[in-house]
Amino acid sequence: MIEILDTTLRDGEQTNGVSFSVHEKKAIARLLLNELRVDRIEVASARVSEGEFKAVRQLAQWAAQTGNLSRLEVLGFVDGGASVEWIRSTGCRVMNLLCKGSLRHLTEQLRKTPEQHIADITEQVRLAAQADMTVNVYLEDWSNGMADSPAYVFRLTDALLPLPAVRRIMLPDTLGILEPERTRACCEAMLERYPGVHFDFHAHNDYDLAVANVCAAVRAGVRGVHATVNGLGERAGNASLSSVVAVLHDHLKRQTSIREERINHVSKMVEMYSGIHIAPNSPVIGEHVFTQCAGVHADGDSKNNLYCNDLLPERFGRMREYALGKMSGKANIRRNLEALGIEMDEESMRKVTERIIELGDKKEIVTQEDLPYIISDVLRYDVQENKIRILNYSLSLAQGLKPVATLKIEIQGKSYEETATGDGQYDAFVHALRKIYKSLNRPFPMLTNYAVSIPPGGRTDAFVQTIISWRHEGVEFKTRGLDADQIEAAIKATVKMLNRIEK
Repeated sequence: MIEILDTTLRDGEQTNGVSFSVHEKKAIARLLLNELRVDRIEVASARVSEGEFKAVRQLAQWAAQTGNLSRLEVLGFVDGGASVEWIRSTGCRVMNLLCKGSLRHLTEQLRKTPEQHIADITEQVRLAAQADMTVNVYLEDWSNGMADSPAYVFRLTDALLPLPAVRRIMLPDTLGILEPERTRACCEAMLERYPGVHFDFHAHNDYDLAVANVCAAVRAGVRGVHATVNGLGERAGNASLSSVVAVLHDHLKRQTSIREERINHVSKMVEMYSGIHIAPNSPVIGEHVFTQCAGVHADGDSKNNLYCNDLLPERFGRMREYALGKMSGKANIRRNLEALGIEMDEESMRKVTERIIELGDKKEIVTQEDLPYIISDVLRYDVQENKIRILNYSLSLAQGLKPVATLKIEIQGKSYEETATGDGQYDAFVHALRKIYKSLNRPFPMLTNYAVSIPPGGRTDAFVQTIISWRHEGVEFKTRGLDADQIEAAIKATVKMLNRIEK
């Protein structure tokens, strides 16, 4: 069993622009421990700020009440006992002590001798033991230390292991300089010299090798690894938790405590709290990683899953999708039609395929929701009749006044008109629409996300694509609108939503 420490709330928060509130830290901690079930979490650095102190104290109170206090860890420093007192006052009982793991860092940053540093560490650990705390020790810049001063690394480790409060030695690639072969060699050197010691490996992703280095460290025999949700962290970030778990389970056949099916949910929550968006092609958690684009792949999936690997989307609480565009073949389109419950003959399929390829050549995005409209246009067959139409609308914006929208809409052949204000022009439009639906006692979906994308290049006449996520009667779906005007694109997406729920 490989032990996983998640350091999203400490090293992950060192991502430029990320600062979690007290409420967000508590929410993420609950997700990590109770839902994802990581073994340990590193929640903060000691003595950072008063706000950090309050956040950690609240986390410790919650953890004590739920039996999780031993799973909370705080980064501390060799500072004459100040970190020990700070951590003790929060209610936490595990300190991850940051020591200098390379002679160069020791002599040039601290300007101390190894004897002085070891004496300072020994005193810090003694104070922690008196405070009934356990200690894990970070050998900061260990990877450079093994390259430049291995004798110092071994001397420091020799001094640490006899200290009664020390539980783990943690080996960080602080500057992300390692590659897998070197990682394995360095870890094996530690394990050969100190058999039976619990070592953790902490990777950084400067060369995009963090996950590969974690894999190499585990092959060497380390018993614990560090990761962050979505790979957050200093500079290029840390090893991504989702990728680490997949590699450990599939390639190394090692067990962890992680619930794979909750990874995607936790990733999305951290994305929301951090404001750092997940790249669409990020392994396991990216929006597009379980989407087949090429028609030959969709065809192969229907023939005994010829284009599937062990990373099945269902493992991570997701579903496989089939993109529609110029690379689509009939297999992609058929998969999407099956999801909509629509059957077509071969000739009709050929015509629809040609139209989708034509749209793809124009770089227009085709979605599953667009298929009924395309079929209607191509085959002159009204698969989904537009029972709701916007007859007219007026939007006004004036300095010092709330935006106002006046809307006239046709529903099942009858027209309705309403006026409303809002925080923005689209917000006012939706308020007017909600008033009409409320007067008719009709349910109106909840808007759950609103995203706008503009093609690169900076052209003022570029099309704007607005993608709106909705939740209606327990079902979540997206609609898209494309127009040169952002509000018009949003209104088009909204009309698509109205006709979809009408069906």
